[in-house]
Amino acid sequence: MFLDISWISFVIVGLGTLFLIGELLVNMRGFFAILGFGFIAIYFLNYLEPNMFMIMLIIYLIGILLIIIDGKLINDGTLATIGVICMVLSVGLSSPNWTAGLFAVSGVFVGGVSSLAFLKVFKKRKMWGKLALIDQLTEEKGYSTMNRSYKMLVGEKGDTLTDMRPVGTIRVNGEDYSAVSNGQWIEKGTPITVKQVDGTKILVEQLNI
Repeated sequence: MFLDISWISFVIVGLGTLFLIGELLVNMRGFFAILGFGFIAIYFLNYLEPNMFMIMLIIYLIGILLIIIDGKLINDGTLATIGVICMVLSVGLSSPNWTAGLFAVSGVFVGGVSSLAFLKVFKKRKMWGKLALIDQLTEEKGYSTMNRSYKMLVGEKGDTLTDMRPVGTIRVNGEDYSAVSNGQWIEKGTPITVKQVDGTKILVEQLNI
């Protein structure tokens, strides 16, 4: 079994995670998904009996599914975190020893982070636009009914009414608004300032006092 060399677990799991997460980030019409599934299947098949292969593969894929659900519906990072834990547990518990397990777990993280590089090369999926404010609501794109009152919030200071993970509720000048931080988790009651407004999407950052 060629995966008996422990560091190969890092390569196989890393490539599998790279392509599977990459398929979620960019529109590759399933090509990356096939590559990623193939690498992960090789990893599990090498170490596990057929019955355990299916169980661990399902746990890994559930992790991917939770990340998709978080990206499309919830956007607060909770399910995505649980999904990553599922992926880590599945590859870690499937390894024959601690060394191979650590290499495999490292592959999950390195592959996931490395997949962000695809965003610079391929067309992004729209499912992540809401979270990262990728889709700009500009008049050039036909959004002529932009809420001008929200524009007045740029530069204003306020406080968070809920934890922002990264979506939450803020209060500015006595009014409550739904807002998003720039990928940061901001605790409830933290002073913030409004940095950008796209239509009714408000981007804030923590105010350093």
